[in-house]
This record gives sequence, structure tokens and C-alpha cells, in this order.
Amino acid sequence: MNIIQKTGLLLLTVALSTNAFAQERIGTLTNTKKSPETIAREIEEGKAYLVDVRTPEEYKEGHLNHSTNVDFKADDFKTRISRLDKRKPIYLYCRSGNRSGKAADTLQVLGFSQAYNIGGFADLKAAGLPSSQ
Repeated sequence: MNIIQKTGLLLLTVALSTNAFAQERIGTLTNTKKSPETIAREIEEGKAYLVDVRTPEEYKEGHLNHSTNVDFKADDFKTRISRLDKRKPIYLYCRSGNRSGKAADTLQVLGFSQAYNIGGFADLKAAGLPSSQ
């Protein structure tokens, strides 16, 4: 093996290890042990919140029914999200699960004990959660 192949192999190993760690961490937030039907029912009955943390432009292109748009990248994210009842579960999603994972971490710091990253919009729509598009 030459130096270029060894360097490439090392970089690939580091990338895969980092990705595996990130997936494991996100997986623990995503794991609500609830079916899409159960989550949808909780939200419809007002027992939980469904928050789309994408930008307003992304939200307008399509979103899950009964969701509220609170842009994670907006300056007022913490203020707006803090208005929610901390005793209710909050199911967070975005395009891929990355921003919603970061949002879940932020909510935990703000004192929310039931903040769940449930993933990306397309996957959730495919799993059966009703959407506007």
C-alpha cells in the first residue's frame, strides 16, 4: 500500500467512526419507542407538540400536519420554543434530522425533559405521518 492509499484509508476510517458516533447519538434522541400512529394521535389530541425546525421557506414547501414552524436558525428560536409547555412531549423534525437533533439538545438545556428528534420530513412522510404535501 502506498502513502496515498494509506492516507485515504485512514480518512475513510475516521469519517465512518465519526458518522457512527453521530448516528448513535441522534438515534438515542430519535428512539421514542412510539409508532408514527401513536405520535400523530398524541399531537392531534393536544398531548404533544410537533415542531418543524426548518426555515419558513422550507416549511411552506411542505410540512407534517399539525406542526408548528420554529426556525432553529432564527435569532428568536429559544424565546419562541420556551413558550411551549415543558411538561408535554415535543417531537422535532427538519429536513434530515441534523437540525432537529441540535434543537433537541437545546431544548434539554432549556429544561424540556421530553424533546425528541424524530428525523427528516421525507422519511416521516414515508412512514405514514400525514403531511400538507
